[in-house]
Amino acid sequence: MFDYETLRVIWWALLGTLLIGFAVMDGFDFGIAALLRVLSRTDDERLVLLETIEPTWEGNQVWFVLGGGAAFAAWPQLYAVSFSGMYLAIFVVLLAFIMRPVGFNFRGKIHDARWRNLWDWVLTASGVVVMLVSGVAFGNLFLGVPFQFDDNLRMTWQGGFFDLLHPFALIAGLVSLTMLLTHGACWAAYKADHVVADRAVRVARWTTLAYVVFYVAAGIWLAYGVAGYAIVGPVVTDGVSNPLHKEVAHGSSWFASYMRYPWFWIAPVLGVLGALGVQMSVGKKNLGCFIASTAMVAGTILSAGFALFPFLLPSSLDPRSSLTVWDASSSRGTLGLMLAMTLIFLPLIIIYTSWVYRVLRGRVTLEHVRQSGHTY
Repeated sequence: MFDYETLRVIWWALLGTLLIGFAVMDGFDFGIAALLRVLSRTDDERLVLLETIEPTWEGNQVWFVLGGGAAFAAWPQLYAVSFSGMYLAIFVVLLAFIMRPVGFNFRGKIHDARWRNLWDWVLTASGVVVMLVSGVAFGNLFLGVPFQFDDNLRMTWQGGFFDLLHPFALIAGLVSLTMLLTHGACWAAYKADHVVADRAVRVARWTTLAYVVFYVAAGIWLAYGVAGYAIVGPVVTDGVSNPLHKEVAHGSSWFASYMRYPWFWIAPVLGVLGALGVQMSVGKKNLGCFIASTAMVAGTILSAGFALFPFLLPSSLDPRSSLTVWDASSSRGTLGLMLAMTLIFLPLIIIYTSWVYRVLRGRVTLEHVRQSGHTY
């Protein structure tokens, strides 16, 4: 069995893996929803786009559930602080999640253009909200969020929803938005009828350029305009989970971890190379573009996670209260049991998902939609 320190690092890596899985598997769903009115001109074309994701979007949400479950069980303090303090932001995201299946199911209930347009805009809004707010939340991790613990580990939070809308956080939100719009456009270029796919190619080229601009801007801002956090003094990596058993200094560089672990640079390089790969392959309208956008998504999330390490949730009110990999986890026994279950069930999820996508391979054409008579 792994020691406590190793288990904590493993679960930090697994949390990042689940976030990447969610962004990759559910990200293109939300990208398609957000681009629904951009890539289509007729109702049949919108049906083509919806058909590319309709059979799998519910299954893709497994990654969202797994991520939330992992945070709850492996990092209970992280779950408690973030879900309590960011309650309104998380409520907005969950509302967008709820409205998506409503849009799928309701748009075809009445054969009226205005009715369908209404639910098409609901689907578009749901996609934009999830992508933008998720990025804004990630950006606030680097700024520090306004919480602190007292000596009895009772948490207090100061601030509201609009306090999260810092300019840097909004740039992070635009990184997320343009990244997943690109991911969705690549999926449409690969799966949709060629009429729709041609538009997706043009959109992907522009959104990729926007992503690179925002990503580089966020990196420069993070390097020169956002003070980082660092643990000072001895670090107990295998002790009890009490964030007050450390000292934290505010004012260092968020890129300090990249200096300590030079191999971390592979993450931003992967993100930029993925964007370059999208530009080079999207015109072919094949799986290569989607693979490139997947690398872009993975590299972006990894670059943020590596910069934050070992912090999970920095505190702007009391840096000592910041949650880290070393002081916010469940017990060693809980992490070990969860790891055993993960090693059994996560491969099964991946195998089943791969089989589903193999069965559903091929383009969704306008002819297929017209002949099938689908009404969603």
